Order: sequence, then structure tokens, then C-alpha cells
Amino acid sequence: MPRWTDFDTFLAEVESARRDGDRQTLVDELLAERREWPWIQGNKATFVFNSLGARRNVALNLDTIKADPPFDPLKQLDGTMLWYLTRTFAEDDLLDYLLAVDDPLTPLAEEADILARVSKFWRADPANSLKMKSGQQDVSVLRMGSARPYLDWTALEAVPRGKVTEHTFDSTELGFNGRTVWVYTPPDYEGSGLAYPLLILQDGQWMSGPLQVPAIADALIKHKRLAPLVIAMVQSGNQNERLAEYTSNDQHYNSLLNELLPMLQTEYRIDSAHMGVGGVANGAVAAAHAALKNPAVFSSLILISPPLGKGTDEDKLGQITSRFTEASVLPKRIFQSVGRYEAKARFLRPAQALRDVLQRRLDGNYYYAELGSGHGLVAFRSIFPEALAWAFPAG
Repeated sequence: MPRWTDFDTFLAEVESARRDGDRQTLVDELLAERREWPWIQGNKATFVFNSLGARRNVALNLDTIKADPPFDPLKQLDGTMLWYLTRTFAEDDLLDYLLAVDDPLTPLAEEADILARVSKFWRADPANSLKMKSGQQDVSVLRMGSARPYLDWTALEAVPRGKVTEHTFDSTELGFNGRTVWVYTPPDYEGSGLAYPLLILQDGQWMSGPLQVPAIADALIKHKRLAPLVIAMVQSGNQNERLAEYTSNDQHYNSLLNELLPMLQTEYRIDSAHMGVGGVANGAVAAAHAALKNPAVFSSLILISPPLGKGTDEDKLGQITSRFTEASVLPKRIFQSVGRYEAKARFLRPAQALRDVLQRRLDGNYYYAELGSGHGLVAFRSIFPEALAWAFPAG
């Protein structure tokens, strides 16, 4: 049986100890007993940081904190090296966070070199093994008790694995050479002789990497939630190129239809009657544009957190919902999701407006999910199993 049933009980015992040595001993016993943090009880989560050296400050860095910088300070437990913070969340929250240690605490709006500051002072939570590893900075993941699962899909055992093949892709339409297309084929593809549905996803470096789309597909196919399919994950350019290419751009649509699709149909057995397109953020905008241009080709559509409201390119983005309203034909199956903590004017309210349109028009062929998350890879990975299974259901 654990010695402490909640963090408040532990605090009360520490505060009753008179000597600092006794207090630190209790901290050491707590950390030996409880290996995984934050400590989640109901709608509260307690974060800790056990510092081996003197610290000026420690703070929780969370996008949902409306401050500059977006910090909530941890308190040092008198006579110990332990810093702690208990904070209330919704019970279905799934959020990424960092700890800021000895940060100058000055506003980010005044920071000359934000990347250097983040690299020097912000870190993943060493007490939490649940992380998003993106190839840049790892972030820690807070998963409250009723949140969607957040798995390392690549670590699942006894799951037959498909194959991912890399191709080099050049586009005359968009004026680039040498980007990568990662193509997933399901287990048993080689010997089946069958033609398979096709899903094209934007931002292929995320899809094949931190979002773990191939491993998710493997698990869903095994459990008969997802039809075996081919998934083409197309690398995007740098951020400026990405935004220009993905924002309601006919050249991007032409590249998918006239350059990428013929390449895939030459190399793979594709069922041309069952093809779809999808993406996250601006990649979802590109997917929507392609599906609206040609729903006969792209009959399934995945929209994860598209920015359809206020901000960059809002004139073009604001037309997406009206295009869905006015289109004579829509894709047969549409999946849409957004996070409740995403910017209201940029993401949440426009997503809800589009939801109202698509619920009226598609009824049972449309699925909408609102996540207890912000805008980021953690949220995107958590919702992809539902997105895939809805867009291409088994059977």
C-alpha cells in the first residue's frame, strides 16, 4: 500500500516535520514510491521538479495559460529541493507542456532570441515518461483520466507491420525537386494481388515521424477498424513554402492530381474508386481545397485543425466554409476535429461553423470531434486513429 494517498496528505506530513533533513527524507521517500508524474487525481494534476542545485525559479509552461510568458510558477517546499504545483484541468485534457527552469521570466513579446531562450531554460519534465519526440525539442504530455489514449504506437507488440518505402518527388507545378514521399503499404500487400484504397497526407515528415501514422494503421488494420490501404505521405517545404503551397492553391491541387497520383498509380496497386486526402493545420486546408475541387477523385477527407478564421490569409481561408455550403457534390466521408484550447477566432469558432454546415449536408457520413487539447503534434497524434478509421472503415 502506498504511504500517501494524495499529495495534500504528503504536504501535511512534511510541514509537520521540524528539521530540514527529515523533510528531505520524506521527499526522497515520495519520489521513490511514486515514479510517474504528474500525480493526477480527478480534475487536479500535481507537477514536481526535484532540483539537485539552487534554483531561482521553476515554472510550468503551458499554452493554455493566458499570460506572457505562459507560465504558472512552482513553489519550493521549504527545507527541501522539491518544487511543486497543483493545477485544475478538465478531466479529458491532453496537453503538451514544458518546465522553465531559471527562466528570466521577461515577456516573450520583448525577447530578441526566443529559440535561444527556449533551448537554454525550457525542458521536458524529467519525472514524466510520456513525451512527444519530434526531432526538435521533446515535450512532455499531460494526460488526464478521461483523455484520449496517447500511445507509442511503434512499441505495440504482436502487430503485423506494413512497409514504408521512400520515393523522391519533383513537382513542375510547384517548382521544387527532391522532396520525399513516404508510401505505406499494409501487411500482406506484396502477395495479395489486390488493389487498395489510397490516402494522400500532407506534411509527410510529421505523418511518417512523430505522428506515427504507419504504426497506427498497422494496429487499426489488425483489429479490423481500418480497411487495408496505401498511404502516401508527402514532405512539405519550409514554413513559407508550406503556407504558400497549402493555402487554397490550384497549383498544389494540380500537383496532387497530375504529378503525384500518376506516380503512385504506376508504382502501386491503387483502387481509383476509393481515394482520399487529408492533413493537419494548413495541410488540412490543402486537403479541403483538393477535395472540393474534385470530390469524384477524393471521396474521403480528413480535416484536423485547419485554420479557417482570423489571421494570415484569412480572406482565402474564410471562403472554405462557404465553399462546402455551396458545393453541389461533397466527398462521401469527412472527418473533422479541433482542439477546444486552439485560438478561438482562428480555429475553434470557424471549425464549429463548418461542423454545422457538414452535419446538415452529410448526416451519417460526417464525424466531428472536439478535443481537450491545443494546436500541436500531441493532439494530432491522439486523434489520428479515429480519423483513419472513419475515413476508411474496415468492411
